[in-house]
Amino acid sequence: MRQKKIPMRKCVGCGEMFEKRQLVRIVKAPENEDGTPSEISVDKTGKKAGRGAYICNDPECLAKAKKARRLEKAFSCKIPDEVYEQLGVELN
Repeated sequence: MRQKKIPMRKCVGCGEMFEKRQLVRIVKAPENEDGTPSEISVDKTGKKAGRGAYICNDPECLAKAKKARRLEKAFSCKIPDEVYEQLGVELN
């Protein structure tokens, strides 16, 4: 019997590859029809609709991602500081 392939993802903070289930998914919801900016949140289920980026469950990785603007590059939009604060609370 063939062994099932384990999905791997790269952490946007440290840049290391991990198994998908070891990382936390951050998702940018699809843009609203009225043009309002979409919501960026932590996806604990891994099933929310939208563009996803993965990060270690470590405040240091979030700090690295913020400093290098890696989430902004992944989502192609400006991310306010309040969102980073909210992500920091939800990651712990």
